[in-house]
Amino acid sequence: MTAAHPRPVSHLNRSPGPDALSASTSRTRPHSHAHPHQAPGPIARSHRHLHPHLHSDSHPRRVAFFDVDHTLATVTTPVVFWEYWSTAARTAPLAAGRVLPPAAGVSREERNRAYYRLFAGVPAAELARAGARWYGGFRATAQPFLPAPLAALRAHRAAGDLIVLVSGAPRACLLPLARDLGAGLVLACEQLTDGRGRFTGEIARPVIGAAKADAAAEVMARHGADPADCHAYGDHGSDLPLLELCGHPTVVGDDPVPTARAARSGWGRLPGVEGLPGVERLHGPQRLRRGIRGLRIGK
Repeated sequence: MTAAHPRPVSHLNRSPGPDALSASTSRTRPHSHAHPHQAPGPIARSHRHLHPHLHSDSHPRRVAFFDVDHTLATVTTPVVFWEYWSTAARTAPLAAGRVLPPAAGVSREERNRAYYRLFAGVPAAELARAGARWYGGFRATAQPFLPAPLAALRAHRAAGDLIVLVSGAPRACLLPLARDLGAGLVLACEQLTDGRGRFTGEIARPVIGAAKADAAAEVMARHGADPADCHAYGDHGSDLPLLELCGHPTVVGDDPVPTARAARSGWGRLPGVEGLPGVERLHGPQRLRRGIRGLRIGK
């Protein structure tokens, strides 16, 4: 069995502008087939970065790592994407009889794995197309992104920093978002496929908690970046390993666990969804809003 996307890190061409929805396409190199129960390292050793200014090992670059849900995006992407996937005319038949995993009684990692089992049997190409369609609609909403973190991302990009998105959300959703915002790398879950290009429902490893920090550490090592010079942005307690890894951590929003750590350690702070009155009305009914706050599937 093989992975639908060759690596948990996707390398992107730089888009011509911060808001170009279809600026570029991702590129990957062939790799050896992985057993579905073996989680490969966060980054394949043979993969080169596509950004020309990052090819030189003699000039290490700073890296800025961004969690996505409630750090950049105003929603929990897996939940909102599932709402789209399970109701859109083209994909609803593929979701028949399947429901989001419960929020209570299981770890975040197991919820994340359970979420990807919802896509067992789905052709990888179909999910990629649906992710692009979903993102086009999401991008057209009144408030898809949090203003302050988005401004920070654009400032990092203008400074020539490598922008890396780190999330347990579906890669099909993250790739169009990354192209739109000019990110250079996406660290996301590796969904495994069978020989026909259909998802098995399993992932190599949830990109949650400590796994985010592991993947980020490998990115910095590959690019010769000093962690003390790098930045990390996150909104949740599960983002603490990533935040602690970098010399310039910033907590987004008011979650008590990371904000307490920020207060003790003098970390940066940025306003989150709590500071956007009415933002919940932009993304669906009350039952979906409860899911957005409660499931945290992609964390």
